[in-house]
Amino acid sequence: MAWFGLFLAGLFEVAWAIGLKYTEGFTRLWPSIGTLAAMIASIGLLGLAMKTLPVGTAYAVWVGVGALGTAIFGIFLFDESANMGRLGSLGLIMLGIIGLKLATPG
Repeated sequence: MAWFGLFLAGLFEVAWAIGLKYTEGFTRLWPSIGTLAAMIASIGLLGLAMKTLPVGTAYAVWVGVGALGTAIFGIFLFDESANMGRLGSLGLIMLGIIGLKLATPG
């Protein structure tokens, strides 16, 4: 259950990272409210996952899921670069997340 919560925390991290783009410096009300709600949910779920999982593993996976998801959404939503070097690096992040999951009990 902790791993599911951690993955969900990472998805909320993606939501708030992408949401920041739409807040325009927190000058737009509804995007700002949604972004702040996603931040709270992300940190809350990360904290719950850390009750069971090692702090280093939980934080690394949270950041990895957030970075990977944000980069992928950036490619599709904001027409960011999708060159082979970038995609390969994102693949390495994914391998790191999978490796941490396989190497960590819980």
